[in-house]
Amino acid sequence: MPIYEYSCPGCDVYEVIRGMGAAPAEDACPTCGQPARRRISAPHLARTGTAAFQLIDSTERSASEPRVVSGGLPSPGRGATPTYTTNPLHQKLPRP
Repeated sequence: MPIYEYSCPGCDVYEVIRGMGAAPAEDACPTCGQPARRRISAPHLARTGTAAFQLIDSTERSASEPRVVSGGLPSPGRGATPTYTTNPLHQKLPRP
């Protein structure tokens, strides 16, 4: 359900939750009863808890505050490749 904002000339701005397209251009103020006009406002589309927002936030933060890496450099050269099969015919296959 969308939230509509109304501005009362005697009071302040208040919000009303109504169905989509069911909000009239004028509404009675709940405090003083005067007619209040509906305001045009920006929709609240941001969802700050989503993974996409967290990714954007961490990317922006890493531009000025890079993470400190703890640990040594990787060893030079490649280690022994693991054996996936014991079939001797597989050992004759070309390696990438």
